[in-house]
Amino acid sequence: MKKVQPAQIIVLLLLTALALAALPARSQEKKTELEHQISVSAISIAVTVQGKDGRYISDLTQDDFTVYENKAKQTITYFKHDFEAPVSLTVLLDVSGSMGLQDKLRESKEALRYLLTGLLRPQDEASLLIFADGQVEVAATFSTDKSGFLAELNHTEAYGQTALNDAVAVSPGFANRGKNEKRAILLITDGIENDSQASVDQAVEIARRVDVPIFTIGYKIPLDEEFLRKYKRTSALTSVGIVSALERFSQATGGRIFIAAQPEELTAALREIKRELSHQYIIGYTSYKNVENEYRKIWVETANKKFKVRTREGY
Repeated sequence: MKKVQPAQIIVLLLLTALALAALPARSQEKKTELEHQISVSAISIAVTVQGKDGRYISDLTQDDFTVYENKAKQTITYFKHDFEAPVSLTVLLDVSGSMGLQDKLRESKEALRYLLTGLLRPQDEASLLIFADGQVEVAATFSTDKSGFLAELNHTEAYGQTALNDAVAVSPGFANRGKNEKRAILLITDGIENDSQASVDQAVEIARRVDVPIFTIGYKIPLDEEFLRKYKRTSALTSVGIVSALERFSQATGGRIFIAAQPEELTAALREIKRELSHQYIIGYTSYKNVENEYRKIWVETANKKFKVRTREGY
């Protein structure tokens, strides 16, 4: 047997120790690298299905749906459709100076009283956010007791300029605190934007990261370009530009836009929004996301290709 000299033993021990010490480091480094490459997320989406005639399709099962993320088919891990499920509704109300004209704010407040007392059920919870002059204020937190909301609504007055994009950007994070699976934002505004730090694109990018559809009611949008000129900060502030921005907020998040010019149209829009929320499907799946590819496009299909399916565009 070949003898190993003491000096050789010391060298071998040192080499072995160095090798063993290096192994966990390499393993940890590899693990950390993988953690940086892949993230696992539970994704939830609210889905509305309508026929060609506009009627809501409410008898579908989980097997009727196919969900794609960046064109890759996903396995549905959660499915719920319940007409009686309670709603967590966040009202985002424009109280800027322009809403004080043509009775816009007064009529919006009347319509919201109808919503809270005539459309929402005792188990539905509501919150109120108001925005003007670059600030979004939580006027009433989520509660099934609507009295606080109504009290705050009573003494809300119009003032200041409109930071519409900023309000849209921050509201989904608040709305996501609602305790119910069915959550939505109801935005009521005349669409005049002249005080935001965020652009429409930035507001949309932030809003679609949260699974809360934005239902927008553009109320008495100014059509007179001469009138709009005194509010104008960018060339996009035209009646067409206003509608386009409001449409993007809703389309990106899976909501809908309504344009109303009369109080009756405003209340009709509220009835339709409440009706749609009752017909929503809640679908969940697990996403294994490469963090280098930040935006993920979502597409939902039904077995019947003639049905119109609406959900958020992605995240």
